Amino acid sequence: MPPDEQRSRDSRVHVNAVVAIPVDPVMSDSVPTETKIGVASERIAAYLREAILNGDYPPGSRIRQEDLAAQLGSSRLPVREALRIVEADGLITLKSNSGAWVAKMDYVEFDTVYKMRERLDPLALTESIPNLTGDQIEDLYRIQGEIEANTDSDRFLVLDREFHLATYAGAGVAELRHTVVRFWNTTQHYRRAYARLIDGHGRCIINYEHRLLLDAISRRDSVDAERFLAGHIRRTRVTLERHPELFD
Repeated sequence: MPPDEQRSRDSRVHVNAVVAIPVDPVMSDSVPTETKIGVASERIAAYLREAILNGDYPPGSRIRQEDLAAQLGSSRLPVREALRIVEADGLITLKSNSGAWVAKMDYVEFDTVYKMRERLDPLALTESIPNLTGDQIEDLYRIQGEIEANTDSDRFLVLDREFHLATYAGAGVAELRHTVVRFWNTTQHYRRAYARLIDGHGRCIINYEHRLLLDAISRRDSVDAERFLAGHIRRTRVTLERHPELFD
């Protein structure tokens, strides 16, 4: 599986997984040093990715290489490479002379990224729909059933992410899928805030919109699917824009 697809899959499916510590792999001396560092870097990146998506590292917080290396029982070289991997995922920003910082957006950035998502996500869905199998569509209905039965906001974030990214699984261009996942990563904090803001009525609307999406996908109707999805994303943006305190 290509690295970008693997990173997307990790972010989509294993948001609450526990990463083993220490992360340096135990390998024989015959394994090249570059391979050992690469494996360790991917494991550290997986840990960081999930910790940030789970909110363990708040937006704007600093990640110190030396502290992370000590915490995970790793040398600093794979930590440095892991930070580059997670930066490509859109989760951190690397700044010269000050290190790694968890990505944070101001209001203008948030508004722009969400408007981009209102256009890009529907495109990914349109590209995906003709290629989704019957089993994949059946799995979407299963995930939506879990969403409707769930009352925990953190669990909702995991299921909602899994649901939407699974609808894009049939999009054939890896760069499109990777860009969509990157925007999902950079806006994760704000979706968490949204999940905690909405009440029972808001959850009913989400489920209704998901069901409309599922119906359009099942009918292979990309026009309806795009329209429903764009409105679904826009409603989240409009709701969050009423809470400027989230962007301080």
